[in-house]
Amino acid sequence: MDDLHTDTERAEYLQNMLISVSTGGTGEDRDYKALRQYFNDNPVTSELLPKFVRTNRDLSQFWGFIKYELGKYQERRDFIWAEFAPLLDFLEGKNNKPSDPTISEGLKSFDVEGVHSVWAKALERRMVDPEGAITASRTLLESVCKHILDSQDIEYDRQRIELPELYKITSKELNISPSQHTEEIFKQILGGVTSVVLGLGSLRNRLGDAHGQGRATVRPSARHAQLAVNLAGATALFLIETWVSRNEKT
Repeated sequence: MDDLHTDTERAEYLQNMLISVSTGGTGEDRDYKALRQYFNDNPVTSELLPKFVRTNRDLSQFWGFIKYELGKYQERRDFIWAEFAPLLDFLEGKNNKPSDPTISEGLKSFDVEGVHSVWAKALERRMVDPEGAITASRTLLESVCKHILDSQDIEYDRQRIELPELYKITSKELNISPSQHTEEIFKQILGGVTSVVLGLGSLRNRLGDAHGQGRATVRPSARHAQLAVNLAGATALFLIETWVSRNEKT
């Protein structure tokens, strides 16, 4: 255990231990319990951890599960490899996008009232909780807009205002509203940002978890959440950089 320096190494060690136990070998029960607890304590990796690890508290319970679940050694190996794939893919960065670190660093520098923590929450939930990630994406934009307006002493209805109207006020304050520019290329780009915000608001209302849902529920997939999180992060960073640039000039 002391030689394991990354979460990927810990997950692979746990996987190989269970393959050994399920195919006639042995495993260290103390290590199993420690790693099981380690990944369970993280809400992100806990969701990705195989269900049989979450429900079997020690190796004897795991053996009682696997010996009746699958009879052949190769079937057991294939089953364990498949069950660990989501966790290992996540730890190896296969679900991360190149824009994530750039946006993350930008938002961290603006970490007022938990803006960066909201971004981190959206990143964590996008693959395992799409509805929650979409809601967090909207919360991120709302938080950034409200902080900018508050810093400029701009009044708005804090209780009732919706994201599109909040962004409209903020964009005018920052001089990035399409109507404030005459060059067609800038109007198109800024109009695109406005469309992104409107789309995020609609996506969240349609697919997010902030409202009760009826029988004909539309469930978002991970790709919907991925799109929402990346669009929200990029837009929030654009607002922050515009706000910072304006303050530096004045």
